[in-house]
Amino acid sequence: MAIERSAGTAGEAAPGCTDDLAYDVFARDCPSRDALKHVTDRWGSLTLGALLDGTFRFNELRRRVDGVSEKMLAQSLHALERDGLVHREAQQSNPPRVDYALTPLGDQVARQLRLLIDLVEDRMPQVLQARERYDARHLAG
Repeated sequence: MAIERSAGTAGEAAPGCTDDLAYDVFARDCPSRDALKHVTDRWGSLTLGALLDGTFRFNELRRRVDGVSEKMLAQSLHALERDGLVHREAQQSNPPRVDYALTPLGDQVARQLRLLIDLVEDRMPQVLQARERYDARHLAG
C-alpha cells in the first residue's frame, strides 16, 4: 500500500531519498532508515513498548526493560526523543526528577509496534518448533 509522503515541497524528494517517494526506507541515505532503526532495534522497541504503559522515570524504565544497561537506555531515549517519539521532562526538584513519556507520534508508532510484539509472543510455540526443526537438520552431522 503506497502512502503519499511530503518532504516539504510537493513533488520534491527528501535528501538521500529516491525521486518517486519523499521518503524511502530502502534508499541508503534516506533519513527514514535511521528513524526505523531507532524504533526497531532491541532497546528502542522495548522502550517504546514499555512507555505504552505510561510515564516512567529513568530507573523505573530501566527495571521495566529488563537487561538494558544504563548507557544503552540513555542512548535509545536520546534517539527516540530526537525523532519526536519520546518526551523528556526534567522537573526542578531535589533530587532532580526526569520523566519519560510517549509523544502523540510515539504513541502511534508504539501501538503499531505493540501489535508486532503481541504477534511474536503469541506465535512463540511455532517459532520454537521451527528452531528445533532447523537445528535438527543443521546440527545433526
